[in-house]
Parts: sequence; structure tokens; C-alpha cells
Amino acid sequence: MRMAATEQKKEWYLRSFDALEKSLNGESKSPIHSVRRNAFARFLELGFPTTHDEEWRFTNIAPIRSAQFEPSFRLPQQEIAKSDLDGMYLTGPDGIHLVFINGRFAHNLSSVGGAVAHGEVGSLADAIKRSDPALASLATIASYEQNAFVALSTAFMQDGAYIRIRDGASLETPVECLFVTTSPAESLVASPRNLFLVGNDSKVTIVESYVGHQQRAYLNNVVTEIVVGRNATVEHDKLGLESRTSYHIGATTVHQSSGSRYTNNSISLGGAIVRNNITVVLAEPEAESTLNGLALATGDQLIDNHTTIDHTKPNCSSHELYKSILDGRAKGVFNGKIFVRQDAQKTDAKQTNKTLLLSDDATVNTKPQLEIFADDVKCTHGAAVGQLDEEQVFYLRSRGIGERSARDILTTAFASDVIERVHTDTLRERLGGLIQTRLEETRSRRG
Repeated sequence: MRMAATEQKKEWYLRSFDALEKSLNGESKSPIHSVRRNAFARFLELGFPTTHDEEWRFTNIAPIRSAQFEPSFRLPQQEIAKSDLDGMYLTGPDGIHLVFINGRFAHNLSSVGGAVAHGEVGSLADAIKRSDPALASLATIASYEQNAFVALSTAFMQDGAYIRIRDGASLETPVECLFVTTSPAESLVASPRNLFLVGNDSKVTIVESYVGHQQRAYLNNVVTEIVVGRNATVEHDKLGLESRTSYHIGATTVHQSSGSRYTNNSISLGGAIVRNNITVVLAEPEAESTLNGLALATGDQLIDNHTTIDHTKPNCSSHELYKSILDGRAKGVFNGKIFVRQDAQKTDAKQTNKTLLLSDDATVNTKPQLEIFADDVKCTHGAAVGQLDEEQVFYLRSRGIGERSARDILTTAFASDVIERVHTDTLRERLGGLIQTRLEETRSRRG
């Protein structure tokens, strides 16, 4: 019966892919669509992962595997007023914004300001239409050979954020990519494909946020590819604030050149099942990578963070801090891999994972990994799981603070270690407020 269901699901996606090809007109002969076809063939070979797969053994995606999501390109574009977005912006309403509704670029809701003077900020679909030569990097950074979701996303890629920063450019204003999912009539799947190309000696902050406002289940299957040029500096902040009935599978792959600095701050607050795969390849000497993550899950949420940092060349460093706060029957997963290749002498790599359990029913599976093939390195990793320190709670209560407030103060302090690493002031303040709101919601559910 399971085999029959699997074949039925493949037929569903096969029909969807046929519909995509029929909608492309002349683009079906383009090199990019050849990549789509190859990726779809690979998806059919791989099939969706199960808990029998080592990389997915703690994350059961049966609800995603069994659902029939309608590809967003087959649905009418939803209309949203610009005023409806005011409360969604994380960097303020006057910044540089790329807005996507159900994975498709909304020109009328977006504003690029002075960003055009520093490169190109806009829609991937527009870049595909004009055959932008820089798209040669598309689908070369994030491999779909061993990842079914990346293969599926590549097969259906049509639109997403396209950011190309010129050599020597420095953007003082963050570029915010806001992805809004809203579809009152259908359970949909959107496949945003983001490509960020950051030139040599340049500097940019990119904020990638996902918001959902419908109660019907939907899937965002996202792939983001980033190329960081020589001596470039990139801060990449990603926030998941989707509905409790949604599913989010994200893959971010980064290629760093010599002397570059890349920071990723990943904050996951929403979604029924969330999986974040982050892969950073330090491909040339003197590169530095920093990964920070925070997951706050309540009820029956599952948030899974898988990170891979691949040190391939000497004199590179990486720093990683991931924290989770779990309440109710929530489940957290962290798997952090650090590879140090034979040529990567003088590597300095640090990894820390900490989880705070607010209930007896919350669970976490953590697996830090080091694979070292060089002999002159400095690498550390560690994981800790625990509950609030009752002595600290008692101390605060002895100072006249109520028990609920005392626990919230300690929980917020636990989260602030990650939040304070976000460098954009408006974003950091907004995140602090969102964390406090979620903690209050959690407290009210406990009664």
C-alpha cells in the first residue's frame, strides 16, 4: 500500500511538472529548463526522504509526503494592499524591499531605492527572461543530486530574489526579501529560488523573511544560493514566522572566496515542520564563517536545523552557536557537521549547541560532528540540554518578581545571546519583540 501511495504521489508531481512545461512557451528550450528537467528526473529517482534515511531519522515528514500541494504557478496571483505589509517588514517600511506573494515577485509592492547604483536587486524571473549571464551560477552552488527537496525545488524554480552586488560596493541599508504566503482556496507549494552574488571587496546585509497568514496547510520549499567574493562581507538574516499549519523546507548553500566574511543568523518561530539546511564551503584561504541560530517551538512544532561547514583551504575560521527553546510537546533537532579537509591546515572551528526545555514533554536530538583530516587545527564542539535553573528563579522571586515573569526573564536572556548577534538595529529590536510575544503565547497556553 505504501508503494502504491508513493507511485501515486510521483504521478501527482509528474502531472504538475508537465503543466509547468506547457506554461513556459519559448523558455522550455532554454538551458535553465534543461536543468529543471534533470532535477525533476533526479527527484523521481530519490523520492521523499523517510526516517530510515540517516539525515532525516529524527524528522518525520509524512504530512508533507502524503499531501497533494498545488504548485503556486497554477493558482491565480493573490492581491495584497501595500498597507497590509506595514507590520510585516523587519527593517522598517522605508528600506529596500523585495516582496514575493506565494513565491512570485510583486513589482507593485517592492521598492529598491538606491540599490540599483550598487548592482541589481530584483526578481529572478526577470533575470531569466533577459538571459542574464550571471545566471551561470544558478543551480551550481546547491546540489540536488542527494537532496530530494532541492531537486524538487530546482525542478519548479521560476522566481525568487536575485541580488547581484558590484565589486567594491557597500550598501548601508539592508535588502529585505519578504515572502508572504496567502491562498484561501488551495493548499499550495511555493518554490522560491534565491540567488545572491556578492562582488569582491563589497558589503551587504540581506534579510530573508517568511510570513504566512492562512490556516490551510502549505509548503514553502526554498533554495538560496550565495556566492561571496574576495574580501566581501555579508550578513544574512533569515526569519521564519509562518502559520502553525505550514511546512518550511529550506536549503541555503554558501561559497566563500578568500578573505571573505559571511554571517548567517537563522531565527525559526513558526511552522508545523521546519527544516533548515545550511551548508557553507570555505573554498579559499583566510575566509571566516559565523552561523547563529535560534528556534522557539511550542505545541507540536518540529524545528530541525542541519548545518555543514566545509573547511577546504588553510587559515580559515568558523564559529557556530545554535540555541533552541522548546515547550509543550515540541521537538527540536540539531545536527552540526564540521569538515576539515587535508589541505585545511591552521583551521580554527568552534561549535556550540544549547537547548532549553520548558516542559517535561519537549524533546531534542542533538548531534555535533567533527571530521578532521588535517593535523594542525584547533576545533571544539559541545552540546548541552537542560531546564531553567530553579535557584535563579528563586533568586528573582526573592527580589519581588513573580514566578511567571522570572521564568520569562531567564528564557529571554537565554535567547538574547543569539538575538544580540544581529547587527541591524531595527531588526534586532523587532526580533526581541517577536520572541517576547511568542513566550507570552506559550505561557497563556500553559495557563
